Amino acid sequence: MAKVKAKEPGLPKEMLIAAWAIALGAIAPMLDSTMVNIAIDQLTKDFNTTLDIVQWSITGYVLALAIAVPVSGWLMNTCNGKKIFIGAVIAFGVISVLVGVSWDISSFIFFRLLQGFSAGIITTLMSTLLVQTAGPENVGKVMAIVSTPMIFGPILGPVIGGFIVQGASWHWIFFINVFIVLIAAPLMMKKIPDFEPFDKDSKLDIFGIIDLSFMSAALIYGITKAADHASFNNRETILWVGMGLALAVFYFVYNRIRKNQTVLPMNLFAHKSFTAASIGLFLANIAVMGPMIILPLFFQNFRHFTAIEAALALIPQGVGMLITRPLIGKMIDQIGAKYVVLVSLVISLIGSIPLIFITDNTSMIWISIVLFIRGTSFGGIMLPLTSDAYTGLDSKQLPQAGVGINMIENLGSSFGSAVIATVVAAALQGMQPTIANGVKGYHTGFLVSAVVLAVICIPGLFLTHKKSAS
Repeated sequence: MAKVKAKEPGLPKEMLIAAWAIALGAIAPMLDSTMVNIAIDQLTKDFNTTLDIVQWSITGYVLALAIAVPVSGWLMNTCNGKKIFIGAVIAFGVISVLVGVSWDISSFIFFRLLQGFSAGIITTLMSTLLVQTAGPENVGKVMAIVSTPMIFGPILGPVIGGFIVQGASWHWIFFINVFIVLIAAPLMMKKIPDFEPFDKDSKLDIFGIIDLSFMSAALIYGITKAADHASFNNRETILWVGMGLALAVFYFVYNRIRKNQTVLPMNLFAHKSFTAASIGLFLANIAVMGPMIILPLFFQNFRHFTAIEAALALIPQGVGMLITRPLIGKMIDQIGAKYVVLVSLVISLIGSIPLIFITDNTSMIWISIVLFIRGTSFGGIMLPLTSDAYTGLDSKQLPQAGVGINMIENLGSSFGSAVIATVVAAALQGMQPTIANGVKGYHTGFLVSAVVLAVICIPGLFLTHKKSAS
C-alpha cells in the first residue's frame, strides 16, 4: 500500500485502502458478466439445448441486475452499507458455486438470475459508498480507483474465459469467483469503514421499487429483442418497450402524488449537473458500449480471428483506459468535470473516426494505435460524468442518485448494443454478401458511435468546472 500512497499523495491512507477493498469486491461480478459469453457454445452442447434457451442465462442476469438497483437504494437508506455490500459479495460467491454445479439448463438459468440480483446490489452500492467516503474534494481520484474493475471485466474477461473453457471447462468460470471472494471478503471486513444508514426514517417504497424494477426489466428486454431482430420494428420490442414506457409514466404520476418521497425522486433532476451527467452517461454508454459488440465481430468475420484472438486484439484499448485513469481522477478534482469531458471527447473522436475507414487489409498496428487512443479517452468521459452526477447533493440523496445513475447506465448500454447492431444490419440489407459490403455495414455502426460522441458535447457544457465547483 505504501507504493500506492506515493502515487496518490493527496489521498489519506485509510481512504485508499477502503477504495481498493471495495474495488476488489466488485471484480468477481465484472469478470463474470463478460466471461460467460465465451462459454455459450459449450453450454449449449453440455445441456443439450438451443442457443435461444442458453441466451436466457445472459438476458436473465441483466434483467435481475436491473431489478436489484431500486432495491439497493432502500437497503442503503435503512441498513449499514458495509454489511450489505459484503453480504452481497459473499452471496455472489456462494451462488457462483451453485451455477457451476447446475444439473440442467433450468437450474443454470435460475442460479444466474440470483447471481445477477446480487451483482446489481454490488454495482449500485460500489459507487455510492465511495462518494460518501471520498467527499467532494477527492471524488474524482477515488472513483478512478474504484472503477478499475469495470475496465478489467471487458479487457480480461473474454481472454480468461476463453482459456478456462479451452483448458478446463465452463464450470470453472464460476468456481473462480469463489477464490476472488475468499480473498476479498476478509479484507473488506477489516478495511471498509461502517456506513451508517443514509436515511433510517425512510419508509419502504414498495410501489416505487416494483414499478422501477419492472420498468427497467421491460425496457431492457424489449431493447434486447430489437438487437435479436436487428430492428426496433418488431412485435416483441414494441410490446415490451411500450409496457416499460407506460410504467415510466405511472412512476412520474406516482412520484408527483407522493411529492418526491419515493425511491427515485424526480426532483433530483432539478440539479443541473445531475441532469447533464445523466444525459451524458446514457449517450456515452451508447457510443462506448455499442462498438464493443461489433469490434470483436469485425475481427472474427474479416480478419478470421478466434474469439480469444479477437479479445486480445482489443487489449490496446483497455491499456489506454488504464494508463490515463489516475491522471483523469486528479484532473476532475482540480478543474472539474466539464473541461475533462470536452477534451476527452475530442480525443475519443480522433480514436473513433478512423474506424469508419478501416478495411480487412488495414494494418493491425494502425488499428491497435487507434484503439489505444480511443481507450485513453473513455475514462475522461465516463468518470467525470459519474462523479458530477453526485455533485451538490446532500448525503440523503446519494442512494437515490445511485439508483438513477445505475438505471440510466444499464438502459444506455442495452440501447447502444441494440442500436449499433440494428444499424449494421440495416446497412447490409439489399447488398450483395461481399467482404467490401460487409465492411461498409460495420463502417455505418462506427459512424453512429462517432456522431453520438459528438452530441455528448451538449450536456458536457452544463457540467461543473473549477470556478462553479468551488
